[in-house]
Amino acid sequence: MHMLAPFLLEDKIEAGCDEAGRGCLAGPVVAAAVILPKDFSHPLLNDSKQINKKNRALLKEVVEREALDYAVAFVDHNKIDEINILKASILAMHLALDQLKSSFGHIIVDGNRFYKYQNIPHQTIVKGDGKYASIAAASILAKTYRDQFMLNAHQKFPHYGWDKNMAYATKIHRAAIAEFGPCELHRRSFKLLPDRSNLSLFEDLDD
Repeated sequence: MHMLAPFLLEDKIEAGCDEAGRGCLAGPVVAAAVILPKDFSHPLLNDSKQINKKNRALLKEVVEREALDYAVAFVDHNKIDEINILKASILAMHLALDQLKSSFGHIIVDGNRFYKYQNIPHQTIVKGDGKYASIAAASILAKTYRDQFMLNAHQKFPHYGWDKNMAYATKIHRAAIAEFGPCELHRRSFKLLPDRSNLSLFEDLDD
């Protein structure tokens, strides 16, 4: 079984960061920051995308119970449209780091883009959620908190199938946008529908 490394730098208190919802057509991008004990391990912990819903819920409880500190932050669709999704994702991670009550001396981040946070050194790690426990834990929190947001939003906007697709660009989601139009949670800066020439769903809309 693949076990994740507990830390990158042994001599620093290290916060792991990750986000969820960057590629979605609607709703917020959500980020988490997690500081784990140096000896933390859990046999189920891996990249949250590789873990089923039941185990993600279980791991959410484990992380919230056993982390030395954790925080979750949301950046909404309006801010995403205003500043772009990359900046919004990093902003969400900074906001999560702002909420940590514990001091830390190093940050590890999933992916390859990050803006300097205060004067604390950081390291970006491609596929870090499959390598380091604190990033994987942050991935679990970001995804579970965002999924719950979209499940709640589904109650208000049931047309789009968000209880299943969580606002990712699935065929069902895009077909619903074509039929009903976007709602107030959709990201207007995103390409919500393919080019009209590729959409058999559209009749000629020019009256």
